[in-house]
Amino acid sequence: MNVFFIIVNFIGALAVFLFAMKLMSDSLQQIAGNGMRAILGKITNNPVRGILTGAGVTVAVQSSSATTVMVVSFVNAGLLSLAGAVAVIMGANIGTTITAWIITLFGLGESASAFSLPMLLGVISLALMFSKRDKVQSTGNFVMGLAILLLSMGLLQAAMPNLEEYPKFLEAIASMSQWGFGSVLLFVLIGAVLTCLVQASAAMMAITLVMCYNGWIGFDMAVALVMGQNIGTTITANLAAMVANAAGKKAARAHLVFNVVGVILTLIVFRPVLNLIALITTGMVHADPYAAVGAANYSPEAIPMALSIFHTFFNVVNTLILAWFIPQIIKIVNWMVPTKDADAEDEYRLRYIPGNWMKTSELNIESAKLEIVDFSKRVLRMYNFLPGLRTAQTEEEFNNIVARVEKYEGITDRMETEIAQYLTHVSAGSMSTLSSQRVSAMLRVVDNLESIGDAIYQIAVTRKNKREDAVHFSQDLNDNLERMTQLVQHALEVMDVNLKGKYEDADLATAYEAEDAINQYRDQLRAQHLDALKNNAYDYAIGTAYSGLYALYEKLADYVINVSEAVKGEKRRD
Repeated sequence: MNVFFIIVNFIGALAVFLFAMKLMSDSLQQIAGNGMRAILGKITNNPVRGILTGAGVTVAVQSSSATTVMVVSFVNAGLLSLAGAVAVIMGANIGTTITAWIITLFGLGESASAFSLPMLLGVISLALMFSKRDKVQSTGNFVMGLAILLLSMGLLQAAMPNLEEYPKFLEAIASMSQWGFGSVLLFVLIGAVLTCLVQASAAMMAITLVMCYNGWIGFDMAVALVMGQNIGTTITANLAAMVANAAGKKAARAHLVFNVVGVILTLIVFRPVLNLIALITTGMVHADPYAAVGAANYSPEAIPMALSIFHTFFNVVNTLILAWFIPQIIKIVNWMVPTKDADAEDEYRLRYIPGNWMKTSELNIESAKLEIVDFSKRVLRMYNFLPGLRTAQTEEEFNNIVARVEKYEGITDRMETEIAQYLTHVSAGSMSTLSSQRVSAMLRVVDNLESIGDAIYQIAVTRKNKREDAVHFSQDLNDNLERMTQLVQHALEVMDVNLKGKYEDADLATAYEAEDAINQYRDQLRAQHLDALKNNAYDYAIGTAYSGLYALYEKLADYVINVSEAVKGEKRRD
């Protein structure tokens, strides 16, 4: 029963730590999330700029996983080159070392409680004085998260049992540490597996630091765990890339390759590196991380300090070395993820939404935006099938086009459902007022994009019924419908441009011009149609099919302008 309570206390302390990390990450993203996304989107192939950006973004959002998942999304969308992605990932590994330093400097020993109380008081003051200001609230949330993180370290320390009461367990750990280099490899594997299971390298780093502080494991085995954690943390991006295209998968694999190669390089010079870290640590805290518990030169702070130094050293030095080999890393990932030539545009899958792998509301909005851009591209592709229904030379060609339109109609239905569900899930999290408004706009956008797909399908069905009923249009009627098709095509292209850019910069003036041109032409066609009916220019079946088609095109255009209005957050008053 005692073991049961130890496990429960440990899981509870770990949950508090993860909650604190999420609170810090979410609040920082609310403060700077939009700016971070904009910066990532402008990365070029300059490796130095990419590394600095990756480090800066990761420090800002307090999550290397969030950064790498964003990178996968940007590469998947074609907004970031693979070379730029590799550089950003290298920088993200450097940025993530800040967590270990926070824990080492403030979160172990008696310092944790000394810092937590004033931070909590500061949060209360901010909440009372500036509760109506989003960024101040987010700052308060960050400070609260940091305070809870420090308290969670105390909880983790308290949850760790006294191993003197469990001599067999202590003997098992000691035996695993006595196999020389084999023990190092074993602990690298343990660190990788546990990080994959916990899905948080920061949490595993915290556990490792507490184990060292309590004297459970020695310096060399702790370093091996840290190296394993660097491999295990790559699982998040690779899981997110499961639904990505080949480019996105390559970006995720690059993260794995970088960390694995870094571990291999470090293992080659393992002892010299550890001796260097020990020398630096001894100079800083006047204690040897190799010293046994109870020795004169032993200090419980020595190994955590040495681990933080190693963590930074490992990522910085590996980046400095491997930054020169980005082309070679790209060759490796190209081999790992061969590009298929087959066109998979007609296959349905969400390309950019990472599912449950990234639970940060602010950054998930960018994934939704990229998915909506892809939604728009699919709608445009679907629309471009329509002219083929008029020019099809054979029944087989006509039926194949109708089948593709029908397939795409099903795709638009499912995309609308899944993106809307995703946005609803995202909106349940903590986010700024601006982001909340953006989610509402996106929900309107996907609803209207799905309606555009329905209208295109109805046009195809009308064309199919016309063909089955042997209804034939004159050249003039075909030319009129061709002109309407071109006008709506232009409106769709304007909509697509507005979706790709910044929402606040959407060009409503051009969108309204396109809509007005369609409405005016619809009115012209309607007047001509009524005159033709009076003069018996064509029979009832032709008139019904003809008027139904131009009306559907105009209806489709109404959904198109709704999208641009939703993006801009404005609506024209008639």
